[in-house]
Amino acid sequence: MWHPGENSGGTVTRTTAITVSTKRPLGVALLLTLLLALFLGVFTASPAHAVECVPDAATGCVQGVIKTGAGDPAAGIKLTLKGDGESQSVETDAEGRWAFAITAAGTYSVSVEKSSLPEGQFFKSADTREVEAQLNSQASALFPLTDNEAEASGGETSTTGKGEAASSSSADSFSWPRFWQQFVSGIRMGLLISLASLGLSLIFGTTGLSNFAHGEMVTLGGLLAALFMGLTGNLWIAGLLAVVASAAFGWAQDKVLWKPLRKRRLSLMQLMIVSIGLSITMQYLFQFFWGSGVIRIDKSTPATWTFFGVTLTVQSYIAMGISLLAIIGVGLGLMYTRFGRATRAISDNPALARASGIDVDRVINIVWIIGAGLAGLAGVFLGLVFNGLNWFTGGQLLLMFFAAVTLGGLGTAFGAFIGSMLIGMMVELTNIWLPGDLKYATALLLLILILLVRPQGIFGRKERIG
Repeated sequence: MWHPGENSGGTVTRTTAITVSTKRPLGVALLLTLLLALFLGVFTASPAHAVECVPDAATGCVQGVIKTGAGDPAAGIKLTLKGDGESQSVETDAEGRWAFAITAAGTYSVSVEKSSLPEGQFFKSADTREVEAQLNSQASALFPLTDNEAEASGGETSTTGKGEAASSSSADSFSWPRFWQQFVSGIRMGLLISLASLGLSLIFGTTGLSNFAHGEMVTLGGLLAALFMGLTGNLWIAGLLAVVASAAFGWAQDKVLWKPLRKRRLSLMQLMIVSIGLSITMQYLFQFFWGSGVIRIDKSTPATWTFFGVTLTVQSYIAMGISLLAIIGVGLGLMYTRFGRATRAISDNPALARASGIDVDRVINIVWIIGAGLAGLAGVFLGLVFNGLNWFTGGQLLLMFFAAVTLGGLGTAFGAFIGSMLIGMMVELTNIWLPGDLKYATALLLLILILLVRPQGIFGRKERIG
């Protein structure tokens, strides 16, 4: 049972002062420890892969983007450029981008190392292209991939003229095998979004804060997993330590930052601006310590399983299973435990919950621990499923997290789950007909259409004002 305030007002005030004075240094120490972990990441993270090239009078650029047959960025693919007596090699970053800088105009050959392709991906056309590159300009070469081996090309060299990019159809024709492949990929994406969105929804429900730094908490989980993988060499231990460290960061973040700001009665708008500042700060820290390149948690080539014609990596299946168990566990905890009832009470009426004896600050702190832990777990799985992550991985998906929470209903955990699954399915299924870059826009279009009909979201409740 939650303890009501039985002591006198003076006694309670004195006890609270002692508690804050003893716990605040612990939070500061934990934040310093995490910053030290970021510093150690410099020595264990993979070297950054340069993907930026700025043409000028003495430099030309040969560049491109490689995506999988499903339209997802293909990270870690090795490319080699040869020509004019020079040879360079790079790897695609977390967004599938690659770039070479040249110092002399001429004809260059760009080839992709077939062994570096993700499992289940094949060249739709040539694996080597020749480009005419000039100084102070950019030349492009495209290497479209497909997950259908029947569409694979023999791999003859293709020539791309000056300033001209090879192109392919933006979307493959419909087929049932591709539909089921995208359907399962949508379930996978929905479950990963659910992990992060669930924590975001819990934090919003208990504090009213729209935390714009939640994406960076996802990124932190993946980067810490890469750090611990380098230290331990065991993927399971690294993932567990990353989740624990992320949860600890959530605890310290609330103790050191958000609780003092709540005590000062800052408005929700001010708190949101603080979260934006925290987001930007963490992004700069990630770039400073890990660079802007791809960070791979597991550098080995993942094995694949094929069930009923659907091929995914073993890590994807494991990530989906653990994500589902974690979501079910949190849902049952919110429904059938005292903590869950207290959380719902605070979400409905914080003042009444405090008056009834619920330790509101303690419940909110636990919510931060759970939310940060789930975000860290999502970051670990994103880094494994998509074969790498970078400093902006969580930031790229932040809009998807907010869309899922808003679509399902603000502050409702079950709504966040349903919204995430709808967003994930929409993103992957529409990629059958639309180019990969447009798949996220369709999810946001779905959000707009549903909010026009039901502004409170699918499972949200109407609120009467006045």
